[in-house]
Amino acid sequence: MPNTVLGRGSWSETSRIAALLRQETVGGFLLIGAAALAIVLANSGLGDAYATLRDARVGPESLHLDLSLGTWAADGLLAIFFFVAGLELKRELVAGDLRDPRRAAIPIVAAVGGMVVPALIFVVVNLGTEGALRGWAIPTATDIAFALAVLAVLGSFLPTALRTFLLTLAIVDDLLAIVVIAFFYTDHLAIGWLAAALVPIGLFALLVQRRVRSAWLLLPLALLAWAFVHASGVHATIAGVVLGFTVPVVRSAKAGGPDAGPGLAEHFEHLWRPVSAGVAVPIFAFFAAGVDVGGVSGFVDANRSTITYGIVLGLVVGKTVGIVGATWLMARFTHARLDPTLGWIDVVGVGLLGGIGFTVSLLIGDLAYGLASTWDDYVKIGVLEGSLLAALLATVVLRLRNRRYRRLYEEESRDADHDGIPDVYQRDDEG
Repeated sequence: MPNTVLGRGSWSETSRIAALLRQETVGGFLLIGAAALAIVLANSGLGDAYATLRDARVGPESLHLDLSLGTWAADGLLAIFFFVAGLELKRELVAGDLRDPRRAAIPIVAAVGGMVVPALIFVVVNLGTEGALRGWAIPTATDIAFALAVLAVLGSFLPTALRTFLLTLAIVDDLLAIVVIAFFYTDHLAIGWLAAALVPIGLFALLVQRRVRSAWLLLPLALLAWAFVHASGVHATIAGVVLGFTVPVVRSAKAGGPDAGPGLAEHFEHLWRPVSAGVAVPIFAFFAAGVDVGGVSGFVDANRSTITYGIVLGLVVGKTVGIVGATWLMARFTHARLDPTLGWIDVVGVGLLGGIGFTVSLLIGDLAYGLASTWDDYVKIGVLEGSLLAALLATVVLRLRNRRYRRLYEEESRDADHDGIPDVYQRDDEG
């Protein structure tokens, strides 16, 4: 009997923790807290210990998986986040706001604009610096985990369409960044391993389409798919997105039948979101954000370099201009339409959030200039400065918008005399 009671108590506590972690603000604060801790440690007397921990290698060398803890976090744990993000994006495309192609097209094109303009700015700034142009793609990437975390923390009254816009844009941005890395920064792309990954992905898709939920069957296939993609030289997080897109959003039964209703995507998202928000993303942030600025002298030297200028301007100005400009052009000259709950100042806020770089930007910098180069140090400082400045500006814009949406909500609540939050507002609840 005591064991039974203890078991029930432990399960109840676990359920409460999982429910708490499904709240986006909680996950956002965990990520930001882990990133802040990493920055403090990297620039303190414990910097060497932090770097030693981050660079410690674990895993089977025979399988080419003897990776550093930082790489395991960025390539491995972050794949869980991308799996959940893939599930959510597919749900929006199939049964949500993006099922209308005219709305889905805008954030996709905005992602392209948000990559082209920062690259052009970096190139223009560094035209006179020999060898620097190899880093043209550094300011083109958006860190989806950090961007969504900042948005979640900013307020609970922003329109849900704003988050959907950012989610779509950031996923497309990351997929395009992976393509850029594969074509411009990868010396050897193992097509055989990439083709081999199609086998476990295909089996995974077959099982989930038949509504198989068994972790004993699905997890080994997911791990194999991840390992094969990693071995190919492509950033392994793409495996998470692809696996998420194979999961059905709605059941295939006839409408009104006994099996009609949500598919496995909602179930998996509910199951894996706490793992993503409470474990995978904070650990990733802890290892990704620990940028050592090299003290005052290193910081000053970096801010005399066109490398740093190009990255900061690309992330802050280029991302905003590219995203807003591409969105305006689509709305002005095509049949695509911005969600009616959004204003153009909201798109500016999304553009600024798109300037939060970090992981992929740092990865491209490493590939472009080499880990041991002075320019690589400038890249780290430029990405840190640009990401922090973009986040601060986005905070100012979106906090002001959050106040406006809160006033609108309060007015609508008084007029309608109801207690629930209208669907157009972002809610701090499960999912």
